[in-house]
Amino acid sequence: MIRPIPQPGILDIAPYLPGKSGKPGSQTVKLSANESPLGASPKALAAMLEAAAHLEIYPEGSSRVLREALGEVHGVDPAAIVCGNGSDDLLHLLAQIYLGEGDEAVMNRYGFSVYPIITKAAGARIVMVDEPDYRADVDALLAAVTERTKVIWLANPNNPTGTYLPEAELRRLHAGLRPDILLVIDSAYAEYVTADDYSVGLDLVRAQQNVVMVRTFSKMGLAAARIGWMVGPDHVVDAVHRIRGPFNVNLPAQMAGAAAARDVAFTEKLRAHNAQWRDWLSAELSGNRLRVLPSQANFILVLFESPEIAARAFTTLLDAGYVVRETGPSYGIDNGLRISIGSEQAMRAVARVLKSMDEAQ
Repeated sequence: MIRPIPQPGILDIAPYLPGKSGKPGSQTVKLSANESPLGASPKALAAMLEAAAHLEIYPEGSSRVLREALGEVHGVDPAAIVCGNGSDDLLHLLAQIYLGEGDEAVMNRYGFSVYPIITKAAGARIVMVDEPDYRADVDALLAAVTERTKVIWLANPNNPTGTYLPEAELRRLHAGLRPDILLVIDSAYAEYVTADDYSVGLDLVRAQQNVVMVRTFSKMGLAAARIGWMVGPDHVVDAVHRIRGPFNVNLPAQMAGAAAARDVAFTEKLRAHNAQWRDWLSAELSGNRLRVLPSQANFILVLFESPEIAARAFTTLLDAGYVVRETGPSYGIDNGLRISIGSEQAMRAVARVLKSMDEAQ
């Protein structure tokens, strides 16, 4: 049978696997997708509802209102900001622009599973660098760079480990790169970081011509709205604008995002809740048989003694009404479970279930 054939390599790409949800109609608590446990900003909800009264109108193509709000809150020139249909949209565009046949992109072994997809889709090769003790290694990343390297993908903090590179190490990584290599700093979890030595990367973007920072509203309560944004130098912003969709962020999302960006009190409330229960759950679960990686995100990664115990823990939590993320299929961490930080009730229940399992062994 004659039919259209995908480009070489497309069917070799493993599709993205999202976190599981409970069965429809069940009371399962979803702790698998790093969503906000406090919902969305009330101001964002009000702005979205107001915008929904005008669904017959095309959105403003450049997301001007959203860019202006982001510029105001983060101290960035709105002209240096590009918005997208989630940060994935922008990552795809960057791969399409800067990667091609014969090129290479470098990432951490346990980095965000979208990076290999967008790299291979652009016809390039992904180079995965081992992470000693689940932390990014600047020296190893730099050693992986070749004459074919065009992009470095770096999630900071990283998903699914929650670990991060301090500002000094981030600068050392950039200093070791050729000027024709694009360093993409994916700061998706920046709102939840409490470490004093962390940087979202804006200073590097302002000072250099080969650095971009990518962010998202998904972890702040607007996952359903799909809003991402990036900051980059003029030549990168120009290239992205040339190929992005002309109306790639819908009007309700633009208005909700602008309101959410300005609602710094709600963002701080989310950060405080997350810090309290992230640290509490980490301390509760850390022990001889369970290891919790130190996290700066809105989730923790729990490591078990074996993949079999991790699988049993997943099932036991699911039976108790809590679905978490298995890290074997997407990330190759067969003995791990990623647990989003949820309500106090959910965190206490998860701790109780896992500690009971640990004590019973």
